[in-house]
Amino acid sequence: MGAKPAILLLTLFGPGLLPALAAADANIVIGSKRFTESYLLGEIVTQSASAAGEANPIHRRGLGNTAIVFEALKSGAIDVYPEYTGTIWRELIGQQGPPNAGLMREELALQGIGMTQPLGFNNTYALAMGESQAAALGVARISDLTEHSGLRLGLSHEFIGRADGWNGLRQAYGLPFTAPRGLDHGLAYEALVAGEVDVIDAYTTDAKLQEYGLRVLEDDKGYFPRYDAVLLYRLDLPARLPATFSALERLAGRIDKDDMRSMNAAAEVQGRDFSAIAAEFLGSRADNGKRRQGFLVRLVAPDLLRLTVEHLLLTFVSLAAAAAVGIPLGILAARVTEAGQAILVTVGVVQTIPSLALFAFLIPLLGTIGLAPALVALFLYSLLPIVRNTHAGLTGAPAGLRQAALALGLKPRQSLRHVELPIALPTILAGIKTSAVINVGTATIAAFIGAGGYGERIAQGLALNDHAMLLAGAVPAAALALLVHGGFEILDRWAVPEGLRAAAITPNGRG
Repeated sequence: MGAKPAILLLTLFGPGLLPALAAADANIVIGSKRFTESYLLGEIVTQSASAAGEANPIHRRGLGNTAIVFEALKSGAIDVYPEYTGTIWRELIGQQGPPNAGLMREELALQGIGMTQPLGFNNTYALAMGESQAAALGVARISDLTEHSGLRLGLSHEFIGRADGWNGLRQAYGLPFTAPRGLDHGLAYEALVAGEVDVIDAYTTDAKLQEYGLRVLEDDKGYFPRYDAVLLYRLDLPARLPATFSALERLAGRIDKDDMRSMNAAAEVQGRDFSAIAAEFLGSRADNGKRRQGFLVRLVAPDLLRLTVEHLLLTFVSLAAAAAVGIPLGILAARVTEAGQAILVTVGVVQTIPSLALFAFLIPLLGTIGLAPALVALFLYSLLPIVRNTHAGLTGAPAGLRQAALALGLKPRQSLRHVELPIALPTILAGIKTSAVINVGTATIAAFIGAGGYGERIAQGLALNDHAMLLAGAVPAAALALLVHGGFEILDRWAVPEGLRAAAITPNGRG
């Protein structure tokens, strides 16, 4: 980078970055996974840290599955998050048998991570069925399922993929099921009640087990270990924020199973606010009795402006970077035949990588969660339509025009600039428009790694099966996509002469 661009960047962003950097040590960033109990525990940790008065707590809600949150902790992107000993034992350090707290601490310390004493409750995995169906089939234990191979299983995606999840359970019990249906945990109960599945995985502190009258099947072979709730933290936290860490240690043994189930019920059944539930439990303020509000109130809630700005930032910063890289790549692919196929295949392969898998890879690579990995992922997903359309626009230009330009004495670079690119402009703009609309939708996934945007509402709605909250995130995203599409239509009419628009090649969008 030259001196002038560097000076310009410092001038624009320096005043905002310096205070943030100076205050970094005074922040404690709390993470939570994408289910109700983790949201609640994260909020309890956040309010406990705030009460210590030593640091500014930042709660990154709903950061996705175990792999993403743990990588965020190891990289230093977050400082602490709630976890379970069974998950640590089997999933994070790859051990079998009953969990050993001493060995867990030794293994975690090698990665710069510490573990608190248990918070007071064991929330182990379980399989659950509707009570009437289980009674009719005589199913009370997990081993009873071996006699009912026709039952339909609906299991959470994380449970299906975990080392301590479905595959190990199926082998331990010799279960005759091979292809369970993958469901978001927040939707599994509704699917069971609706009769779409017969058996789901559950947490033993789930409030909906009692609400829907479900039977928890006995783990008669003792497959599932104890899943005592603990806090995982970075080992530098006690020295960096001693008063805050002391407040977090005081949570040990304070939350029993009934407390946790009641808090889950308050969120999922009564529709109360996470922060109010946590505050009532901690006794830090009177419960405000806040309940779920309707769709219109959720839609125009005070966070709408913030979420919109975040979503626009995610969409257009990544789009601008993709256009700056994708157009030259498309030109190279069109001009150099040997490189063209390799470039198109590469950007095509990138498009097939699942978003959460890409996030999980980028977090340790970049050493952070939030905006940076989200922008990189969206940039990569934006390349394909831009590269393809640039390549298509240039290769589709009439060969006679290129020959005429050369005959008039124009050099290849001049021909590209004054003849070929103007002809290809409608197709290139169509590719950028396609990427922009795709980005608006894909940016909602970025909320799962703390990057904000409308996905925050969607993630919370999924966790609570709150349809109003889901719509309050999905509707603005859809409206923004329509606005972006309309904006590019106006840009196309302004920037491209009518004759070129009429002769434009049909654009190639995302496959």
